[in-house]
Amino acid sequence: MRIGSPARRDVFALVTALLVLLLSAGGATAQPRGERAAAPADILDTVARDLARSLADPAWSADVRHAALAAGEVDIAALAARTGAPASLTGRLDGAHAGLARAKGLTGHAGSLLSLRLGDSRMRAALTARGGATPLVAAATTDDTATGTVTAYGSDGRAHTLDARTAPARPVYVVDIDAQEALTAGLGVLREELTAAGLDAEGVTAQAGFWSSRITSIRLEDDQEPWAKGSAEIYALVTGFGHDGKARVDPVKLPYLDEDGTTYTPNQILVNWSFYKYSLADVVLMEEDGSTNYRELARAIAGALLTIIDQGFYIPLVDAVLDALPDDWWTDDPDYVDSWYTLAVDTAGTLTGAAGNGTLTLDRYWVPEL
Repeated sequence: MRIGSPARRDVFALVTALLVLLLSAGGATAQPRGERAAAPADILDTVARDLARSLADPAWSADVRHAALAAGEVDIAALAARTGAPASLTGRLDGAHAGLARAKGLTGHAGSLLSLRLGDSRMRAALTARGGATPLVAAATTDDTATGTVTAYGSDGRAHTLDARTAPARPVYVVDIDAQEALTAGLGVLREELTAAGLDAEGVTAQAGFWSSRITSIRLEDDQEPWAKGSAEIYALVTGFGHDGKARVDPVKLPYLDEDGTTYTPNQILVNWSFYKYSLADVVLMEEDGSTNYRELARAIAGALLTIIDQGFYIPLVDAVLDALPDDWWTDDPDYVDSWYTLAVDTAGTLTGAAGNGTLTLDRYWVPEL
């Protein structure tokens, strides 16, 4: 669910990159030489191949089929642990979870990160048919613009090339990262890192209540994602200047916003104005993606925002946040969704995002003290 990207600002990006390097050198735990973390896409592909081979076991294959038909998302590691999965598969799944946690900066913060689902709801009939072929297994794609192929594996270990846009008639299990678990843990890491950097993501609200900007409706445009791509998990980064004059970032999870082309009416508080010195704030919408490393994201944003000093008037912070994103987040599967500049405490009505991908309707809402 990613559509387009804003123009890069090369000079600022160069300065930000240098600051991030300095920040990382001072506070990050170095990856041991020769132990570079595997990419999430590679880990998922390995799991897909291992799981496909394991389906040659009829009893285990039946367990997976039953679970996939009973639930939209299956915790495959938990299923393997409590049923008759081959012992070798259970160990590989545990290793894959550990690898994903490292790659996403979530070690020690996340529960099981591996999930399995049926690639398309229309495959249910083929999966329940007697005498049908054993399902293939594919890794979820993180490329939103994919128009080519998807690699799926059979129980004999052979690779099959499938069309990325047209779901096959043969059932396919898709191995993916549990986006809800990753996002919940990731926002916790973001808050932890931003607070440590002095960009306090907690704050104290006014004792008698506070004014807020509330989302009455929100919609993202349709981008025709491939069938092997799961639903999105969207979050917002609300930025402004705190009462101490420092830039601050408040992550806000939008757990309902998982489909493009759908209008949601959550009545969710987006901005708590008691956190901010000025009556202006910016909002950046981001998507949880397999490639997102939350610790790196937090350090990159901190490196950018710590260079911005309150000069007695409001300075938009969207550009600084966007320029802090790693370059590879803008290729194939950028995590940026859209952004809104200079929202005010009395902003109300429908606003189109700067990238033209999102439509946000806000009202001004008073939250009283209990």
